Amino acid sequence: MDPRRITWPRTIDMNDRALRDVVLGLGGMGNGVPREERWVIVPASEIMAVLSLATSRADLEARLARILVGSTAGAERKPVTAGDLKASGAMALLLKDAVRPNLVQTLEGGPAIVHCGPFGNIAHGCNSVLATRSALAVADVVVTEAGFGSDLGAEKFLDIKCRAGGLNPEVAVVVATVRALKLNGGAKKTELTREDLGALERGLVNLDLHVENMRQFGLPPVVAVNRFGTDSDAELQMVADRARSLGARVALNEVYARGGAGGEELGREVMAQLAAGGANYAPLYDTGLSIREKVDTIVRRVYGGDGADFAPKAARAAEYLESIGLGKTPVCIAKTQYSLTDDATRFGRPTGFRITINELYPAAGAGFVVAQAGDIMTMPGLPKVPAAEHMAVKPNGEIVGLS
Repeated sequence: MDPRRITWPRTIDMNDRALRDVVLGLGGMGNGVPREERWVIVPASEIMAVLSLATSRADLEARLARILVGSTAGAERKPVTAGDLKASGAMALLLKDAVRPNLVQTLEGGPAIVHCGPFGNIAHGCNSVLATRSALAVADVVVTEAGFGSDLGAEKFLDIKCRAGGLNPEVAVVVATVRALKLNGGAKKTELTREDLGALERGLVNLDLHVENMRQFGLPPVVAVNRFGTDSDAELQMVADRARSLGARVALNEVYARGGAGGEELGREVMAQLAAGGANYAPLYDTGLSIREKVDTIVRRVYGGDGADFAPKAARAAEYLESIGLGKTPVCIAKTQYSLTDDATRFGRPTGFRITINELYPAAGAGFVVAQAGDIMTMPGLPKVPAAEHMAVKPNGEIVGLS
């Protein structure tokens, strides 16, 4: 294996911007071969994606064996996998318990399954196939989360997870907040607690797109308006009216303040939509398309853009990945969650934009190709004021600063 062509990153569950690009192996032959290296956080690692999409222990080990670690030297660039390195058995052994979903309960005693955590912006944003299948085996109705909006977690849930797991969703719940819609309408972050019907009205086009996206996948939408204490009645009514004008069912959601009782209205609307039927789920694209065509399809049909441009490095990677048989897989676009574009400062429902793909790399074990858009990073840094500055243990043993 060519040490210059190792594509498998190291992983650590900590934000550290200094680990994005490093040189290791210095200090002599006993310390390894000097080479460039990078780290990613656990939610962005391929192991997390593999664990999320595996359907059994046998499938888990097979997926681990397919992980592409690097390639050989020379013009041939033959792929080197974890299976070639005889590492997949040990990896599966370490994950033998982790592959099992975790059954927990809510504060009110409701059953919930918590399993896996790939982020929706830098990974595929869904809990595990095994968790969903386990729930479906024992319940009449299963609610599962996909991270962020229809452009990220939902698109990946429907184009990657459902396709891989043979799942057939019947309703999509689109969660909206007055605060987020006002931000998309131009309101300042510091003024989101004030009533601003003008900004809210301008931001409602963002909700329109998310509802339309669900219908593209053949799913009838139910809009859940998460209520904040600072929302005015007029603002809540404006959002509800817009959702109904789109032909969607809508419910006020107050579970944060009122627990299960605050979600009864939403539950009734979801059950009514299930009874009404009308779902005809289908993935958005054919995996037989080229990598460029699949990315372009997502940008045009889900984000509302004019297409995608590939940086030279990404274009070369697309050509190589297709040459080794990874061109017929779904694509997982990593981009900012703050905008439909790859620019985190563009709110609302922009038009006339293009997405830039800067990097393209394989997730052969997970079964997709990752396309990094804009300046999204798989190793975040700490904010200007780290949360750790507010954490402490008081003399009486009370822990503060964790929320």
